[in-house]
Amino acid sequence: MGFGLSPRRELSRTLGQTAGVMGKEFAPPEFLVVGRILAPWGTRGEVKVQVVTDFPDRFTPGKLVYLDGQPREIQESRPHKQHLLVKLATIDSIQDAEKLRGHDLTIPRSEIRPLSEDEYYPFQLIGLRVLTTDGRNVGRIADIMATASNDVYIVKGERGEILIPAIEDVVKSIDLEKEEMVIEAIEGLLSSP
Repeated sequence: MGFGLSPRRELSRTLGQTAGVMGKEFAPPEFLVVGRILAPWGTRGEVKVQVVTDFPDRFTPGKLVYLDGQPREIQESRPHKQHLLVKLATIDSIQDAEKLRGHDLTIPRSEIRPLSEDEYYPFQLIGLRVLTTDGRNVGRIADIMATASNDVYIVKGERGEILIPAIEDVVKSIDLEKEEMVIEAIEGLLSSP
């Protein structure tokens, strides 16, 4: 398996947020998003959740997730099409559930699971400096875009935004301690449009 070719999903920021990645001020977040509440479901206070983690067992009854920084126990959880229907403790009516529409369900960063070698969480990659194998600075990873075949790193630098495919032919190494990724600038990769 190549470097960073399969980042594990537990989003490190509110969906769509990419601020602060260009400089050293980037800091990993305290909480990671594992789900987003899409809508209320039924009259008992259940909510429909879009799961954004590779570990859906985080929604097992009895587990804790955080809503606006406050812990909430999962009382019930069941699959429904591509989503989960979740009953959170203390949310007992459709009116209570409606207030949660659009909110994120999170976990503390301290609860992330260890990954295999060469697997990374998005928050570990966002903000990394990207260099070519001959030492040229390309920029910093600002975001990660999922595609059908492979992820794509969105790198922002002096040349603007550059899309780097997360494939073995391109990504040669990732060093979290040095906060850098080394890529092979294959033909056309860094060319201006």
